[in-house]
Amino acid sequence: MASPREKVSSVDPIWTALRQQAEAMAGREPTLAGFFHATILQHDRLEQALSYHLAHKLGGEDLSPLAIREMFDDLVTADSGFGQAVRADLSAVFERDPACHSYLDAFLFYKGFHALESWRVSHWLWHEGRKAMALFLQSRISQLFAVDVHPAAKIGRGIMFDHATGIVIRS
Repeated sequence: MASPREKVSSVDPIWTALRQQAEAMAGREPTLAGFFHATILQHDRLEQALSYHLAHKLGGEDLSPLAIREMFDDLVTADSGFGQAVRADLSAVFERDPACHSYLDAFLFYKGFHALESWRVSHWLWHEGRKAMALFLQSRISQLFAVDVHPAAKIGRGIMFDHATGIVIRS
């Protein structure tokens, strides 16, 4: 009988590819193996890995990574379209950016992808009436990724912020 991880992976080709790329890279770069395991391989779903990865980037003295992960979890529970948008965005980066050679590269290292997926959380918070938290995340995203997207802005799926530095999107 297949484990829950195998069942999820077999129906999610992007997650399956990302995990395979992480496993291969962990073998080629043993110094980063712990990073690949903590960020990707220990998780059962793409959404879990993304919340872990971005929570560690966005968290700090003012707001813990755990609190940010809980916001991600709330969004995933409330909006099944979030996961679809993440996958469409990740595919867009991989397919359109000639410098991107794998889902792994985009997921781990591309700040445009990080900014966009973090914005999705701030956008959801804004529409949930949690405007102060949404603005807090907007500010943090701007500080970390040099991308300033208002939480009320409307952005579709399958988006790529190439290089991302200096992008400003108002509502």
